[in-house]
Amino acid sequence: MRNLVLPRSPARPRSLAVALTLALTAAMALSGCLVKKSTHQKALDHIATLEGRIAELERRETELQASIAELEKQLGELDTTRKSKEEELDRIRGQAEATAAELEELRRQRDAQDKRLAAYRELQRKLRALVDSGKLEVGIRNGQMVVKLPSSILFASGSSDLSPAGKSALADVTQVLIEFTGRRFLIAGHTDNVPIKTRKFPNNWVLSTARAVSVLEFMLASGMPAAAVAAAGYADQDPVAANDSEPNKELNRRIEIILVPDLSELPQLSVD
Repeated sequence: MRNLVLPRSPARPRSLAVALTLALTAAMALSGCLVKKSTHQKALDHIATLEGRIAELERRETELQASIAELEKQLGELDTTRKSKEEELDRIRGQAEATAAELEELRRQRDAQDKRLAAYRELQRKLRALVDSGKLEVGIRNGQMVVKLPSSILFASGSSDLSPAGKSALADVTQVLIEFTGRRFLIAGHTDNVPIKTRKFPNNWVLSTARAVSVLEFMLASGMPAAAVAAAGYADQDPVAANDSEPNKELNRRIEIILVPDLSELPQLSVD
């Protein structure tokens, strides 16, 4: 900020009147006292008036310089305050933008959740008869909608071949799932923790995968689009109950048909 400074008058004798008086006295002496006393007095009076005016202006100048200094101080404080307010405004604007983005994401998640719940209710309604008969269960697991079929209905022990009862249940399930156009399903095979070691199934990984593939092939033959399904085996690594009793082991031996979330149902990810 440019400082304002009033120009000061050049230095003057402390008493201009005294100097002028001496000059006049000397002039009168040289001129043989040709100057009248009245003229001399008028000159002195005029000098006194000028000296008084000079003193007044000097005082006024001092006051103005003080006022300028105070105003410059206030302007500096105002500039600091303005910068502080601008920084606070930028911070609040940033918070408002972040809040708006978070609100939009929460709304999107809410809409996606509503969509999943609607699909869950519709699937449950269409599979009601099979659920009531005990052939399958419909639920939510790990945030995903799951149709669970017990292995005891689908397969004989140690086998990956579908039983007649299993084919019947799968045929009904497939016809319902076909109606969910544009959705993808993962067929997951699970076993208990009892090891298996045969020529066809050297371990539970192979058995669980073979059972999932058998279900997939049957669903494809029943009209399910190939692009809508995939299969995976989890062996005994994803139990729903502790393998400490036969009833619990039976719960773990199962096939799950998982409704895979589409991209609109997943949280938005940003890449830095």
